[in-house]
Amino acid sequence: MASRSRIVYGGKTLYGASVGILMLETRFPRIPGDMGNAATWPFPVLYKVVPGASPRRVVRDKAEGLLDELLAVAEELVRLGADGITTTCGFLSLYQRDIAAHVGVPVATSSLMQIPFIERVLPPSKRVGILTVSAASLTADHLRAAGADPATPVVGTDGGSEFSRVMLNDEERLDVAAAERDILAAGDELVASYDGIGAVLFECTNMVPYARALSQRLRLPVFTIYTFVTWFQSGLVPRQFGDH
Repeated sequence: MASRSRIVYGGKTLYGASVGILMLETRFPRIPGDMGNAATWPFPVLYKVVPGASPRRVVRDKAEGLLDELLAVAEELVRLGADGITTTCGFLSLYQRDIAAHVGVPVATSSLMQIPFIERVLPPSKRVGILTVSAASLTADHLRAAGADPATPVVGTDGGSEFSRVMLNDEERLDVAAAERDILAAGDELVASYDGIGAVLFECTNMVPYARALSQRLRLPVFTIYTFVTWFQSGLVPRQFGDH
Protein backbone atom coordinates (compact mmCIF):
# COMPACT_ATOMS: atom_id res chain seq x y z
CA MET A 1 0.00 0.00 0.00
CA ALA A 2 1.46 3.37 -1.00
CA SER A 3 2.29 5.74 1.85
CA ARG A 4 0.57 9.13 2.07
CA SER A 5 2.37 12.21 0.84
CA ARG A 6 4.14 14.06 3.64
CA ILE A 7 5.07 17.26 1.81
CA VAL A 8 5.04 20.46 3.88
CA TYR A 9 5.40 24.06 2.76
CA GLY A 10 7.44 26.92 4.17
CA GLY A 11 7.65 30.64 3.47
CA LYS A 12 7.69 31.87 7.07
CA THR A 13 10.36 32.46 9.70
CA LEU A 14 8.35 31.32 12.73
CA TYR A 15 5.77 28.52 12.98
CA GLY A 16 3.04 27.58 15.43
CA ALA A 17 1.93 31.12 16.34
CA SER A 18 -0.81 32.18 13.92
CA VAL A 19 -1.98 35.34 15.69
CA GLY A 20 0.19 38.45 15.47
CA ILE A 21 -0.55 41.21 18.00
CA LEU A 22 0.24 44.89 17.47
CA MET A 23 1.29 46.15 20.92
CA LEU A 24 0.92 49.68 22.20
CA GLU A 25 4.13 51.04 23.71
CA THR A 26 3.32 50.81 27.43
CA ARG A 27 4.74 50.34 30.93
CA PHE A 28 1.57 49.66 32.94
CA PRO A 29 1.18 46.19 34.51
CA ARG A 30 -0.37 43.53 32.29
CA ILE A 31 -1.81 40.91 34.62
CA PRO A 32 -2.98 37.46 33.47
CA GLY A 33 -6.04 37.96 31.30
CA ASP A 34 -4.63 41.15 29.82
CA MET A 35 -4.10 40.78 26.08
CA GLY A 36 -0.47 41.81 26.40
CA ASN A 37 0.31 39.02 28.86
CA ALA A 38 1.37 35.99 26.82
CA ALA A 39 0.15 33.62 29.56
CA THR A 40 -3.42 34.77 28.80
CA TRP A 41 -3.62 32.80 25.58
CA PRO A 42 -4.25 29.05 25.20
CA PHE A 43 -2.14 29.16 22.02
CA PRO A 44 1.18 30.83 21.05
CA VAL A 45 1.06 34.42 19.79
CA LEU A 46 3.54 36.83 18.20
CA TYR A 47 3.98 40.30 19.68
CA LYS A 48 5.55 43.41 18.19
CA VAL A 49 5.46 46.93 19.66
CA VAL A 50 4.34 49.88 17.54
CA PRO A 51 6.86 52.68 18.24
CA GLY A 52 5.23 55.83 19.55
CA ALA A 53 1.84 54.20 20.13
CA SER A 54 1.26 55.44 23.66
CA PRO A 55 -2.17 54.88 25.24
CA ARG A 56 -2.98 58.58 25.20
CA ARG A 57 -1.93 59.02 21.59
CA VAL A 58 -4.04 56.10 20.44
CA VAL A 59 -7.09 56.81 22.61
CA ARG A 60 -7.18 60.60 22.90
CA ASP A 61 -5.61 61.51 19.55
CA LYS A 62 -7.03 58.67 17.40
CA ALA A 63 -3.50 57.38 16.68
CA GLU A 64 -2.93 60.32 14.33
CA GLY A 65 0.38 60.06 12.50
CA LEU A 66 0.84 56.38 13.40
CA LEU A 67 -0.61 54.66 10.34
CA ASP A 68 2.75 54.02 8.69
CA GLU A 69 4.09 52.45 11.89
CA LEU A 70 0.96 50.31 12.30
CA LEU A 71 1.25 49.04 8.75
CA ALA A 72 4.97 48.34 9.05
CA VAL A 73 4.60 46.36 12.28
CA ALA A 74 1.63 44.38 10.93
CA GLU A 75 3.62 43.58 7.79
CA GLU A 76 6.58 42.40 9.87
CA LEU A 77 4.36 40.10 11.96
CA VAL A 78 2.96 38.52 8.79
CA ARG A 79 6.46 38.14 7.39
CA LEU A 80 7.55 36.39 10.59
CA GLY A 81 4.66 33.92 10.48
CA ALA A 82 1.35 35.43 11.60
CA ASP A 83 -1.71 34.26 9.63
CA GLY A 84 -3.91 36.96 11.16
CA ILE A 85 -3.43 40.29 12.95
CA THR A 86 -5.05 41.86 16.00
CA THR A 87 -4.21 44.81 18.26
CA THR A 88 -4.08 45.71 21.95
CA CYS A 89 -6.46 48.67 21.69
CA GLY A 90 -10.08 48.71 20.60
CA PHE A 91 -9.73 52.32 19.42
CA LEU A 92 -7.66 51.05 16.49
CA SER A 93 -10.91 50.02 14.79
CA LEU A 94 -10.38 53.23 12.84
CA TYR A 95 -7.57 51.50 10.93
CA GLN A 96 -9.25 48.14 10.30
CA ARG A 97 -9.57 48.61 6.54
CA ASP A 98 -6.11 50.16 6.14
CA ILE A 99 -4.31 47.33 7.94
CA ALA A 100 -6.32 44.57 6.28
CA ALA A 101 -5.73 46.04 2.83
CA HIS A 102 -2.01 46.36 3.50
CA VAL A 103 -1.18 42.93 4.92
CA GLY A 104 -3.58 40.79 2.91
CA VAL A 105 -4.45 38.45 5.79
CA PRO A 106 -7.46 38.48 8.18
CA VAL A 107 -7.34 41.41 10.61
CA ALA A 108 -9.32 41.82 13.84
CA THR A 109 -8.32 45.24 15.16
CA SER A 110 -10.97 45.71 17.82
CA SER A 111 -13.31 43.82 20.12
CA LEU A 112 -15.97 46.31 18.96
CA MET A 113 -16.25 44.25 15.77
CA GLN A 114 -18.18 41.61 17.74
CA ILE A 115 -21.14 43.90 18.39
CA PRO A 116 -23.23 43.13 15.27
CA PHE A 117 -22.87 39.39 15.82
CA ILE A 118 -23.65 39.55 19.54
CA GLU A 119 -26.81 41.52 18.85
CA ARG A 120 -27.94 38.83 16.40
CA VAL A 121 -27.76 36.16 19.10
CA LEU A 122 -29.57 38.22 21.75
CA PRO A 123 -33.36 38.27 22.10
CA PRO A 124 -34.89 40.99 19.88
CA SER A 125 -35.65 43.17 22.89
CA LYS A 126 -32.02 43.17 24.08
CA ARG A 127 -28.92 45.04 22.95
CA VAL A 128 -25.21 45.30 23.66
CA GLY A 129 -23.72 47.90 25.97
CA ILE A 130 -20.07 48.95 25.77
CA LEU A 131 -17.62 49.56 28.61
CA THR A 132 -14.58 51.58 27.57
CA VAL A 133 -11.51 53.14 29.13
CA SER A 134 -12.63 56.55 27.85
CA ALA A 135 -16.25 57.29 26.95
CA ALA A 136 -15.35 60.80 25.83
CA SER A 137 -12.89 59.42 23.26
CA LEU A 138 -14.98 56.57 21.83
CA THR A 139 -16.76 58.18 18.89
CA ALA A 140 -19.35 57.18 16.34
CA ASP A 141 -16.47 56.90 13.87
CA HIS A 142 -14.88 54.13 15.94
CA LEU A 143 -18.15 52.23 16.06
CA ARG A 144 -18.92 52.64 12.37
CA ALA A 145 -15.42 51.45 11.47
CA ALA A 146 -16.10 48.31 13.51
CA GLY A 147 -19.43 47.72 11.77
CA ALA A 148 -21.38 48.60 14.92
CA ASP A 149 -24.39 50.86 15.39
CA PRO A 150 -23.06 54.30 16.45
CA ALA A 151 -26.01 54.57 18.84
CA THR A 152 -24.78 51.59 20.90
CA PRO A 153 -24.82 52.54 24.62
CA VAL A 154 -21.37 53.43 26.00
CA VAL A 155 -20.15 53.94 29.55
CA GLY A 156 -16.54 54.59 30.52
CA THR A 157 -14.43 53.91 33.58
CA ASP A 158 -13.32 57.55 33.37
CA GLY A 159 -15.12 58.36 36.60
CA GLY A 160 -13.30 55.71 38.61
CA SER A 161 -10.27 56.12 40.79
CA GLU A 162 -7.82 53.65 39.26
CA PHE A 163 -8.36 51.83 35.97
CA SER A 164 -8.57 54.62 33.39
CA ARG A 165 -5.95 56.73 35.16
CA VAL A 166 -3.36 53.95 35.21
CA MET A 167 -4.01 52.87 31.62
CA LEU A 168 -4.17 56.31 30.00
CA ASN A 169 -1.28 57.77 32.04
CA ASP A 170 0.73 54.57 31.51
CA GLU A 171 1.57 54.23 35.19
CA GLU A 172 3.75 51.40 36.49
CA ARG A 173 1.59 50.57 39.55
CA LEU A 174 -1.93 49.10 39.44
CA ASP A 175 -4.27 48.41 42.36
CA VAL A 176 -6.12 45.44 40.86
CA ALA A 177 -8.91 45.49 43.45
CA ALA A 178 -9.55 49.21 42.84
CA ALA A 179 -9.52 48.67 39.07
CA GLU A 180 -12.11 45.92 39.45
CA ARG A 181 -14.31 48.23 41.51
CA ASP A 182 -14.14 50.83 38.74
CA ILE A 183 -15.29 48.29 36.16
CA LEU A 184 -18.07 46.95 38.35
CA ALA A 185 -19.28 50.50 38.99
CA ALA A 186 -19.24 51.26 35.26
CA GLY A 187 -21.21 48.07 34.61
CA ASP A 188 -23.78 49.08 37.21
CA GLU A 189 -24.08 52.49 35.55
CA LEU A 190 -24.53 50.91 32.12
CA VAL A 191 -27.51 48.74 33.08
CA ALA A 192 -29.02 51.50 35.25
CA SER A 193 -28.76 54.13 32.50
CA TYR A 194 -29.89 52.11 29.47
CA ASP A 195 -32.86 49.80 29.05
CA GLY A 196 -32.57 46.38 27.48
CA ILE A 197 -28.88 45.65 28.02
CA GLY A 198 -28.54 41.93 27.27
CA ALA A 199 -24.76 41.68 27.06
CA VAL A 200 -21.70 43.77 27.82
CA LEU A 201 -18.80 44.30 25.42
CA PHE A 202 -15.42 45.46 26.71
CA GLU A 203 -13.77 47.83 24.24
CA CYS A 204 -10.61 47.89 26.30
CA THR A 205 -8.27 44.90 25.99
CA ASN A 206 -6.96 45.49 29.53
CA MET A 207 -10.41 44.85 31.04
CA VAL A 208 -10.43 41.13 30.27
CA PRO A 209 -9.25 40.02 33.76
CA TYR A 210 -12.42 41.53 35.24
CA ALA A 211 -14.94 39.96 32.86
CA ARG A 212 -15.91 37.10 35.19
CA ALA A 213 -16.53 39.43 38.11
CA LEU A 214 -18.74 41.72 36.02
CA SER A 215 -20.66 38.83 34.49
CA GLN A 216 -21.42 37.47 37.94
CA ARG A 217 -22.38 40.93 39.20
CA LEU A 218 -24.78 41.74 36.36
CA ARG A 219 -25.78 38.16 35.50
CA LEU A 220 -25.11 38.96 31.87
CA PRO A 221 -22.67 37.62 29.28
CA VAL A 222 -19.52 39.70 28.87
CA PHE A 223 -17.62 39.68 25.57
CA THR A 224 -14.03 40.84 25.26
CA ILE A 225 -10.98 40.82 23.03
CA TYR A 226 -10.30 37.36 24.50
CA THR A 227 -13.60 35.98 23.20
CA PHE A 228 -12.91 37.62 19.83
CA VAL A 229 -9.33 36.47 19.33
CA THR A 230 -9.93 32.90 20.54
CA TRP A 231 -12.72 32.71 17.92
CA PHE A 232 -10.43 34.35 15.35
CA GLN A 233 -7.59 31.90 16.00
CA SER A 234 -9.92 28.89 15.83
CA GLY A 235 -10.56 29.78 12.19
CA LEU A 236 -6.91 30.47 11.38
CA VAL A 237 -5.95 27.08 12.83
CA PRO A 238 -8.99 24.77 12.83
CA ARG A 239 -8.92 22.04 15.45
CA GLN A 240 -7.80 18.64 14.24
CA PHE A 241 -10.37 15.94 15.09
CA GLY A 242 -8.28 12.86 14.48
CA ASP A 243 -6.52 11.55 11.39
CA HIS A 244 -9.05 11.08 8.58
